[in-house]
Formats: sequence, C-alpha cells, structure tokens
Amino acid sequence: MKLKELFINKSSSTAIQFFRYIFVGGGATVLHWGLLLFFREWVGLDANVANAIGFMGGLICNYLISTYWVFDASSIENKGVEFTAFAVIGVVGLGINQAIIWLFDKPLARMEFFESLLPADKYYIVGQVLATAVAFFWNFFARKYLLYNKKG
Repeated sequence: MKLKELFINKSSSTAIQFFRYIFVGGGATVLHWGLLLFFREWVGLDANVANAIGFMGGLICNYLISTYWVFDASSIENKGVEFTAFAVIGVVGLGINQAIIWLFDKPLARMEFFESLLPADKYYIVGQVLATAVAFFWNFFARKYLLYNKKG
C-alpha cells in the first residue's frame, strides 16, 4: 500500500478510514483531555462539567478533520444536518463517556477502590482512559455506517 493511498487520496476503504481516524481521534482526544484537565484541575469544575467542555472541543476538531480527510462521502448533503448527525453520534459517545467517568469519580472513589494505586480524587483519569477507548470504537463505527455510508 502506498503512502499516498493512506494519507492523501480519498478512500472508501474501512481499513484506511479507520487508520486515518486513529490520528483524528487521537488529536481530538488530546484536545478533549487537555480541556478536561485544565477545567478540572486549574479551574476547579466538576469532572463531568469539565469533561463536557472537553468533549465539545474534541467534537468540533473531529468533525472538521473527519469530513475533509477520513470519510470520503456523506449520506447527507446539507452540512448543518451532517454536523447535527455527527454530533448526535458524539453525544451518545459522550453519554457512554460520562457514565464511565461518573462511575470512577463517584462510587469507586468513595469506595477507594484503587486506594494503593491512586488518590481517590484522581480516579476520573482512569475512567477517562477506559471511556476514551469505548467511545472511540462507538464513534468510528457509528459514523462510518450511519453517516458516511454513501455508495458510488
């Protein structure tokens, strides 16, 4: 496989799109986590509020790069409707993410589940790592098959 196929040419190949989405998702995740940590650690917001702010930053970054580089054709022609559908899929991913963050930040922190490994006020970070992996797969495959599945 040539580098041009992997990085430049439009492609409907799920393998190439997944490969590209790793970079896009990675960049969006760095932005998401950066905002999460900034608003949680330096501003002092609740972990779920900080996570929602980080999510919005990552969502916008992900949409802009995904629509121009990852996916070759949308099944929706109107960009406003396309972004709304992209965001709705992302909101489901956010719901998954928030539930996992809540589980680690609240019940598991109260139980001091990882007490020998990490202070309880940092459990949300472990939750975020797990949530990121789960949401990554949900977001890619839902967007690929529900939104960017235009044939021909």
